[in-house]
Amino acid sequence: MQTVRGILPVEQLGFCQCHEHLFIAKGQSFTVNPALWLDNLEKTKREVLSFRDAGGAALVDAQPVGCGRMADYLLATAKETGVEIIASTGFHKLQFYPENHWIFNADEDFLTSLFLAELRTGMYLDGDRHLPVKQLPARAGIIKIALDNVGISGPYIKLFKAAACAALHTGTPILCHVETENHVFNAIDFFSKQGIEAQSIILCHLDRVKCDPAFHREVAKSGVYLEYDTIGRFKYHSDEEEIKLLRQMLAYGLEDQILLGLDTTRKRMKSYGGSIGLDYILTAFIPRLIKSGVPGKTIDKLTIANPRQALALKVKGGPAPAGTMP
Repeated sequence: MQTVRGILPVEQLGFCQCHEHLFIAKGQSFTVNPALWLDNLEKTKREVLSFRDAGGAALVDAQPVGCGRMADYLLATAKETGVEIIASTGFHKLQFYPENHWIFNADEDFLTSLFLAELRTGMYLDGDRHLPVKQLPARAGIIKIALDNVGISGPYIKLFKAAACAALHTGTPILCHVETENHVFNAIDFFSKQGIEAQSIILCHLDRVKCDPAFHREVAKSGVYLEYDTIGRFKYHSDEEEIKLLRQMLAYGLEDQILLGLDTTRKRMKSYGGSIGLDYILTAFIPRLIKSGVPGKTIDKLTIANPRQALALKVKGGPAPAGTMP
């Protein structure tokens, strides 16, 4: 798998949370939601060190290129804490970009080439306000994509196709933000038609979309990974409800398809004055899981074995399409 510090053999990956936001530069995301602002290197490092000291080993950062991702800070954090960070290329919901952002005019070929460059050569340090130019040697290791209420239509078509093309050329997994039941099945169907294997797709926020075991069981039949990242987000549901959902999914025999995360924001990072902290799964949620009767070996599967499979690069190859700006 590709981390910001280089290729990591999958068997060396330890405890991993598969959806976090470690840094978000102040910009359009902050305008939409002031909690989407995390730009202090020392504060985030303190969070990551607490995570490491509690037993954490790796984190997926879900902030994509051109949308406040601070790639240099991600690399510095990984180097200075020893925690592996898998960074994202790709795109977020379009409400998180100003109206004059280049992403609206970029064509599919350009976007594909951009994503491929970040996966093969290195992440861009700029791009929030103008076309990305300055690259860092550190590479992205996952392709973040997102849906809003318009679904896969309009500009999302070119974005989804570019993400699929980059995934096919590199074998990189896709991390897909979904908000509704329709999003879930539309995304699965779209990527299936593009030739993306279900095992290369991680569907985020499923425990927030619908906390219903029957729905999750139906989604799991496709073979995708189900990411539960609403842990400790009490405005959606309690940890007790989260554990009830998890235990039912385990009873269904679906322990091989579940990943965990916190989907952190400023309101959830202690070092920024927030509530639970990046170590919450390790220090609070897992003890509750164990107390509820979930075996330690099953927890290891959710947090170590499954991320090893979900984040692994599948062997692919092929020429990168040329990119142009309209």
